[in-house]
Amino acid sequence: MQKLVECVPNFSEGRDKNKIDQITDSIKAIDGVTVLDIDPGKDTNRTVVTFVGDPEAVKEAAFQAIKTASQVIDMRQQKGAHPRMGATDVCPFVPVSGVTMDDCVELSKAVGRRVGEELAIPVYLYEYSAQKPDRVKLPSIRQGEYEGLADKLKDPHWKPDFGPAKFNAQAGATVMGGREFLIAYNINLNTQDKRLANDIAFELREKGRSARIPNPKSKNLLDGKILRYAENSYPSGQSDQVFESIEDLAKHYKDEHDLDIAAIWKSYGYTKENIIGKAVKKPGLFKDVKAIGWYIDTFKRAQISINFNNYKVSAIHDVFDKACELAVDRGVRVTGSELVGLIPLEAIKMAGEHYLCKQGRTTGVTQELMIETAIQSLGLNDVTPFDLRDKIIDFAVRSDKSGLVDLSVKGFIDETSSNSPAPGGGSVSALAGSLAAALTSMVAALSHEKKGYLKKRGMMEKTGVEAQKIKDRLAFLIDEDTNAFNNVMAANRLSAATGEEAKVKTAAVLKANKYAIEIPLEVAQLSFRIFALAQLMVEEGNPNSVSDAGVANEAAYAAVRGACLNVLINLDGIESDKKYVDKMITEVEQLLSDSEELHQSIFDKTREIINK
Repeated sequence: MQKLVECVPNFSEGRDKNKIDQITDSIKAIDGVTVLDIDPGKDTNRTVVTFVGDPEAVKEAAFQAIKTASQVIDMRQQKGAHPRMGATDVCPFVPVSGVTMDDCVELSKAVGRRVGEELAIPVYLYEYSAQKPDRVKLPSIRQGEYEGLADKLKDPHWKPDFGPAKFNAQAGATVMGGREFLIAYNINLNTQDKRLANDIAFELREKGRSARIPNPKSKNLLDGKILRYAENSYPSGQSDQVFESIEDLAKHYKDEHDLDIAAIWKSYGYTKENIIGKAVKKPGLFKDVKAIGWYIDTFKRAQISINFNNYKVSAIHDVFDKACELAVDRGVRVTGSELVGLIPLEAIKMAGEHYLCKQGRTTGVTQELMIETAIQSLGLNDVTPFDLRDKIIDFAVRSDKSGLVDLSVKGFIDETSSNSPAPGGGSVSALAGSLAAALTSMVAALSHEKKGYLKKRGMMEKTGVEAQKIKDRLAFLIDEDTNAFNNVMAANRLSAATGEEAKVKTAAVLKANKYAIEIPLEVAQLSFRIFALAQLMVEEGNPNSVSDAGVANEAAYAAVRGACLNVLINLDGIESDKKYVDKMITEVEQLLSDSEELHQSIFDKTREIINK
């Protein structure tokens, strides 16, 4: 999986294009990052930049951007409508794919430490990186803004996490940390009534709504009378019950609904002392979700506008499905939805898997089908076109340069047949393994859909999903094997004119050669895993497809043996590490021996079933 981190630094300059260009140019100069958006605001005097890339590239780009901003922006002269405390006001790191939140926390600490030490800028960590409870939320750290920063730094409690506790008049201070990916998303309704959209939004959002007594003349809860607390009358909000004391109400919330009434009140600024006359609040259905209803004249319809602060806690498809239910209850219908900005591939695949499961279909399908199922089920083309390359962040950052895996079958064959040493046997082995996994997945999918295989659906589902994962990884390794070979060539071309250069070259060559061994070894290991899946499909799958499972067995055997040959030939470049060489030879010999035995057993079983 591609390692991808999003970084969204906010700079306290939104008017001077030359300064903004200098900052963004420093980001673009770093290989491995892609700038997705530059959004300057004149009134706010602030520019929000969104860029993505691999962790190391993002780390360097973020530092260079903060450094440039500290040089071209003078906070002593900066004025704007948006709250701020530094030239780079906030710099969040967001996990997109192949990285964890812990990775982003470490990334924020590494950049923060460097900014503090090299640029003498005070740095505060927030969100998941926060080191103190009152530094989790940005507004708490930014209170007092730039104008109050000098005094704030004198308070020992507000000593920065990195950098000096000394006022940097030009650059101010910077806040950074790991946070979740924010998804902006709208659900479309077949009505122009904004109040109906609001009514549904209040049910969905975490903050919830004021509890009301339904108006029998309206399906909109906003038309009902607000429930309020009174002396000796404490309505539940979660049910029709009314309690005579706060203690009984709190017990009811805890015992019946597993909710803390004190925490709910605190979020609204309520206390036991000021509760009389206040509206009874009913928590919403989805955590980490913000929502409101509005009318969009361009589309001639109302929308439920939603922000997902953590799509892994509250998934888009779950909120969409519930919105559909709530809409029908109110006499309206959801017609589709709209994505504003970008979305991680994982979130779309989660939706695709959800709807395939609802249809009773296997989720052991291609990524393309998974995505298309999500797009159709969520109605993402309802009001605006949904272009994968513009909307899914993992695709938006891909290089325009095509790899071997993007070639046609004939193109790959022709490229392999040329006089270039790459692609070679390693890439072909990876292709063979990927095809073996694809055939296995096909047999599992066909068996999953067959009427007489209802009891085996779980088995077919598990097999198909596993085969798809192996297929996709091996497809990636087709190009990676060629990249590994090119890295070896590049390392061998390094200069060794001086003692220091020779030392650097020796280390680079060793590293490149080991990587050129590890790639075909992974191909062999992954391809070996296909034997178990193919055997299961031969013995338990649809008999009409047994020959396909048998061919998967043959392709997997070729992939394992071919990849092992590539490991062995590349060991010549690791003469200095005998322990490593011996370990690789042992692994290869075991793979060859085990694969030979399994291949023959599966082949014999396939022949037996065909000959029945």
